[in-house]
Amino acid sequence: MNTAIQTFLSPAGKDIRAMVIDGEPWFVGKDVATALGYIEVGRAIRQHCDDGGAKRTPLQTAGGLQEVRLINEGDVYSLIFGSRLPEAKAFKRWVTHEVLPAIRKDGGYMVATPEETPEQLMARALQVAQATLARKEKELEEARPKVTFADAVADSESTCLVGELAKLIKQNGVDIGQNRLFAWLRKNGYLMKNNVPTQRAMEQKLFHVLERTIMNPDGSSRIVRTPKVTGKGQLHFINLFVGKEGK
Repeated sequence: MNTAIQTFLSPAGKDIRAMVIDGEPWFVGKDVATALGYIEVGRAIRQHCDDGGAKRTPLQTAGGLQEVRLINEGDVYSLIFGSRLPEAKAFKRWVTHEVLPAIRKDGGYMVATPEETPEQLMARALQVAQATLARKEKELEEARPKVTFADAVADSESTCLVGELAKLIKQNGVDIGQNRLFAWLRKNGYLMKNNVPTQRAMEQKLFHVLERTIMNPDGSSRIVRTPKVTGKGQLHFINLFVGKEGK
């Protein structure tokens, strides 16, 4: 996917034209070389830039429609390192700290072009802001189940019963109850038929077994083993279910 050409004003007061092609920033080589003080621009580009990675594109200029050479991010750095201008360091910082992050995050750097009115700049800025907010909201929504779970684990210093784990999973958006979770754990090799953790599950430290002695009416006794899910186990299973790997 390509975006329209954009004009940035460098720290040296030179216009730098750039565009995004397939998600990567490309710069007009002539603009970069000129801003960095190269006198023989064409020679500098041939000497410092990789011709195999170059792109050429028609561009409307003051002299009419012309084909210009675009250089990638790596070639921009090559020109910067080859420049003897003291301002080259400031140019590099401007590119790396302002232009590139802005292009990658927002799709554009908010610099007005000569033909752009304040109203057009404001409209463009609003579009970028809306797109940025939508992206951030999506990222927060995707992260919300993990944050909820992380908070719950951080507040818990003990293991939990399988029924409590089912409630925790349900709070994170997966509809499951205690019985269905027990069945799933047995089916996927975490618990045996008597709901005692398998050797594999114990070696992974996903469960802790609570043993209790129960007295029978006839005076005999029996040992009841109850599986409890460790903090590591809670993290393991919540990630499976929230990531839809355990459904």
